[in-house]
Amino acid sequence: MGVANRLDLTLRLVQGSDRVSVSELSHRLGVSEMTVRRDLDALERQGLVRRVHGGAVATRAREEGAGFSAREPWQAATKDRLGAAVAAMVEPGSRVLLDAGTTTVHVAEHLAERAPLTVAVVSLQAAVRLVDRPGIELLIIGGRSRPGEQSLVGPLALRTIEALAFDCFVLSIGGVHAEYGWSEFSLDDAAVKQAALAQSDRTIAVADATKLGVRAFSQVAAVGAVDVFVTDSAAQDAVTHPNGPLTLSALRDAGVRTVLA
Repeated sequence: MGVANRLDLTLRLVQGSDRVSVSELSHRLGVSEMTVRRDLDALERQGLVRRVHGGAVATRAREEGAGFSAREPWQAATKDRLGAAVAAMVEPGSRVLLDAGTTTVHVAEHLAERAPLTVAVVSLQAAVRLVDRPGIELLIIGGRSRPGEQSLVGPLALRTIEALAFDCFVLSIGGVHAEYGWSEFSLDDAAVKQAALAQSDRTIAVADATKLGVRAFSQVAAVGAVDVFVTDSAAQDAVTHPNGPLTLSALRDAGVRTVLA
């Protein structure tokens, strides 16, 4: 696993728990405890986590700096490749619900090439990429902007989604596990994703290979709840991503089409 990928996942695992130990991170990431300690030191220098005895906690007071803006530059080339692959699967004329996340921002950039489209977003970052783009009818789902992530959550967001019907939902996810299924680090984000799944004819999930084998805090849906999963080719490399091949196999067994971009 590349350093940037590992830092990305380490940060999200710490943010998803009140406290996480070095040994747990070592087990979840498949790296040595010494490597975990170095990574936590690097994240602490950036003000993104706080080291405590035997582990780390999220810097809640600086949550805004520890969210989307911190992760956005990491693995940007991989995420852009995934974004292009997902956008190519969206048929012109579709009604699309685009999830929040650093990868779906890249999907948004490429969706303009698939116009005409109606695109509803639960991300202020995605909205910026799509506003005033020719052929894109942009709908911004209401709700509360979650600090740091700028994802739209809460009762207003849920009611709006439940009042609409979509041809396609592009799902960004914190983790996918062979047994636990699709999961997210935030309860609020998980609730939005569950509502979106229920209102969509087709779901395309997208995540980089570091998310395979991960059990985040809040379960979103069972493994077979999506139609297509797009990830990077590193997911099939058992050396760099020990949980990758097993998770891909479980997805295929559940009837999910997997695409390696």
